[in-house]
Amino acid sequence: VQLQASGGGLVQAGGSLRLSCAASGRSFSTYPVGWFRQAPGKEREFAASISWSGDTYYADSVKGRFTISRDNAKSLVYLQMNSLKPEDTAVYYCAAKRSPYSSAYFLHKSEYDYWGQGTQVTVSS
Repeated sequence: VQLQASGGGLVQAGGSLRLSCAASGRSFSTYPVGWFRQAPGKEREFAASISWSGDTYYADSVKGRFTISRDNAKSLVYLQMNSLKPEDTAVYYCAAKRSPYSSAYFLHKSEYDYWGQGTQVTVSS
């Protein structure tokens, strides 16, 4: 499975962005997928995840503002980010776990097997 994240950019506080994660590989639609982010000088942290069937989990820091979704027919996973804050500034990565038909409850980066290259999100105040 190969992943490619896109959709990052520069946005003002309060604005919105939608990130996309495009995947190759026949089994992708059965894998849990997560979005992680890494700010300068900080550890890569969990933001959101989604199971093959659409169950979702969110970090408390993004709950109510971010929405993860997927289109299995197109091998795409999205992260809609609303009400963005300067502290959301980071490189955002999508990742997939090689565990078909599993739940979405995988919150640590070490649990994921495939990673995209990252897309920069910068939120100005």
